[in-house]
Amino acid sequence: MALQQEVEKRVLEVTKVIEEQVDAEIDRLDRADEDDMERWRENRLKQMKKQVEQKEELIAKGHGYYTELANEKEFFDSCKTSTRLVCHFYRDSTFRCKIVDKHLDAIAKRHVEAKFVKANVEKSPFLCEKLRIKVLPTIAIVKNGKVEDYIVGFDEMGGVDDFPTEALEWRLGKAGAITYTGDEPEFLTGGRDSYQRKIVRKAKGGIRGKDDDDDDDDDDDDE
Repeated sequence: MALQQEVEKRVLEVTKVIEEQVDAEIDRLDRADEDDMERWRENRLKQMKKQVEQKEELIAKGHGYYTELANEKEFFDSCKTSTRLVCHFYRDSTFRCKIVDKHLDAIAKRHVEAKFVKANVEKSPFLCEKLRIKVLPTIAIVKNGKVEDYIVGFDEMGGVDDFPTEALEWRLGKAGAITYTGDEPEFLTGGRDSYQRKIVRKAKGGIRGKDDDDDDDDDDDDE
């Protein structure tokens, strides 16, 4: 029952976002003549209904959440039912895996088009051998049942532990794991120091996390 309520809540959230997009487009087209506006609105409502139906189907398959695989078979099942799968291979004792968990949980809620899961390497020996998982954390990107890309460690997100979620989101979009239309984050293009100065200015003197100065990324675990 709790799961059903959560699914219904997520569908309502998705519907609300789409309705807001429709209203925004109507505002931009408020000078169009009445007939054109009505036809446009009807077409957009049809598109909106189709989008909601598609998102309902994805949510029913476990999209919109970041969940743990119960066993290795669930990985292969997910590859069959979801055209885009993001799988984080982790170990409880590896500190940086918890950082990945935080970011993927946030991204999963924003990108229903992909399914986000995690697999404990200690419970997935066959899968790790088959996919050649050697360093943790590793994120495998699966499209149409085939592993297309890997994100190993944090090097591609600036090589630091305190990278912003947008850096990983951009990298996933670059790989086609999610639909991402934004620019490459300033954190990656302008450098970490430039990004952090901007964040501090926005915070107007707010308290920063205690890990802001930790730029050591040499502790990736080898399997």
